[in-house]
Amino acid sequence: MNRKAFSLRWLLSPQIIALALILLFNLALFPGFFDITWQNGRFFGSLIDVLNRGAPVAILAVGMTAVIATKGVDLSVGAVMAVAGAASATLATKDVPLPVILLVSLSLGVLCGLWNGLLIAVLDIQPFVATLVLMVAGRGLAQLITEGLIVTFNDPALNFVGTGAFFGIPMAIIIALVLVVATHYALRKTAIGLFIEAIGTNRSAANYAGLKSQLLLIGIYAFSGFCAAVAGIIVTADIKGADANNAGLWLELDAILAVVIGGTSLLGGRFFVIMSVVGAIIIQAMNTGILVSGLPPQFNLVVKAGVILAILILQSGRLQALLGAPRNAKPNAMQGKS
Repeated sequence: MNRKAFSLRWLLSPQIIALALILLFNLALFPGFFDITWQNGRFFGSLIDVLNRGAPVAILAVGMTAVIATKGVDLSVGAVMAVAGAASATLATKDVPLPVILLVSLSLGVLCGLWNGLLIAVLDIQPFVATLVLMVAGRGLAQLITEGLIVTFNDPALNFVGTGAFFGIPMAIIIALVLVVATHYALRKTAIGLFIEAIGTNRSAANYAGLKSQLLLIGIYAFSGFCAAVAGIIVTADIKGADANNAGLWLELDAILAVVIGGTSLLGGRFFVIMSVVGAIIIQAMNTGILVSGLPPQFNLVVKAGVILAILILQSGRLQALLGAPRNAKPNAMQGKS
């Protein structure tokens, strides 16, 4: 397929069409939705806010995509965000240099991911159960770090990570973009992506083929923990504080939803990093639409649950059989390169 046909198919993908419809709905509710202004050396506007607020979920979705592609799930990413945020905020109150803050916080995220990976890959515990343990324990660890308090700080260097801008673009967007591009290149331009697909499709067959699935699984969950830590630092730096009870709360649901919206099957195998990010933007655009419509914020959870249910039904093998769709149909050209 030539480049022009590929671009057209990408633009006509369900995810892009859904995003366009949601943005148009928001425009109908708020006529100035597409307006972008320049103030104090940075861009402002509802579209910029959607990207900025959606960046943490997009970052979580990048790590979650690799996890789900292995037929796993990581329910602990919200708690890991809280742990990393608590560590960065606590260190910031002690005037610790930014490089040390980032190193410690990111290392904690990686260690949490390694813990999940060891339970799943070595002890063969179900990913749902293994990550659920850290989902609960992580909140307790974050509370221990903050001593049960809401920690606030005013560190200009750390604040810049959450509220600063580079060439007018908020740093959260810049960080998410760099991570997405780097991950896409690593998974699509090297053999790592094929290894992940092999594990998700049939782990036993991958082992017989000589693939070191245990080591790769541990690395994938460590990467998910790293992404969660990055998101936690951004959120903490944005609000200039850490609340162990509420930081990252329910964002694991958003991350999973973004990945599934992006076309990655919960049954493992093929995955689409860029489309997962589009899914994260769709979620944030939905949140913004609900906000400007005047509906209570709690309505978000009902909408997200409904969307997840609809997607799971559409992905059901029984429904595909009833509709006459082949169970092992090859993905189209757009999906194969996204």
